[in-house]
Amino acid sequence: MLYSKKTPEQKRRDLRAMLVPGAAVQFPGAFNPLSARLIEEKKFDGVYISGAVLANDLGLPDIGMTTLTEVAARGGQIARMTDLPCLIDADTGFGEPMNVARTIQELENAGLAGCHIEDQFNPKRCGHLDGKNMVDLDTAIKRIAAAADARRDENFLIMARTDIRAVEGLDAAIDRAKALVDAGADAIFPEAMKSVAEFEAVCKAVNVPVLANMTEFGKSELFTRDALAAAGVAMIIYPVTLLRSAMGAAERVLDAISADGTQKAAVPEMLTRARLYELVDYEAYNQFDTSIFNFQVPGLDTDSNSANL
Repeated sequence: MLYSKKTPEQKRRDLRAMLVPGAAVQFPGAFNPLSARLIEEKKFDGVYISGAVLANDLGLPDIGMTTLTEVAARGGQIARMTDLPCLIDADTGFGEPMNVARTIQELENAGLAGCHIEDQFNPKRCGHLDGKNMVDLDTAIKRIAAAADARRDENFLIMARTDIRAVEGLDAAIDRAKALVDAGADAIFPEAMKSVAEFEAVCKAVNVPVLANMTEFGKSELFTRDALAAAGVAMIIYPVTLLRSAMGAAERVLDAISADGTQKAAVPEMLTRARLYELVDYEAYNQFDTSIFNFQVPGLDTDSNSANL
């Protein structure tokens, strides 16, 4: 109800504690605050907040058009709804090293548990597209060093993402990952790995946790949690999975309304009113005013106390 019961500081400690090589903790991507509540209820380890999802939700492509204030505000709205730690995509840090420093402090203020910063330059693109433009090593190092120096909570996680695998190969990605760890990165996000063996090579090369991005329609196969855990991966993200699923369902319902003149055929696939009220913790607000939730929820089977699907 209202806000998470855990403080941001505790969630940051939780994130640090769970990032163990081989743990392969799973962070589905939330596309709004309510989906973060659902992720927690389904017993996942944490919540990921994708920059592509934040941009797409605004009707924008993932090319670096979102601003720090937009990302921090939406990230804070999502983080407030869950006791799980939230890792957010900070793109290229929204500018020069001084902007990167401000980014870290704004994300701390918003209640995030950590962020990752990448080594592309604007206009950037999704890490699973061809033709990415990379900054030089010195620029990448300065971004991460500025981020590490700017944080006020030592447990706020600074993760470095490198996209150089697709441009210069695996060895270059490993070399850059090592340099970014030396610059202050607490974890590494090697983007667009082509095999489990490549993840394993990165995990063996660095002494910090490694993230695997299991996004659909990308350069990486959709490897299982067990396979990635065996390779030494500490965290797995599913960044756009829920947005794609939700928008796919929305499109199908609109098609049904257009074809049939009613949404009736699609109702069995919808979240029920009772389930929605459960997720927003509607009844709990009676502690403030007993007149808030004093009705029978339509569609609720009072005999079995379960929603009619």
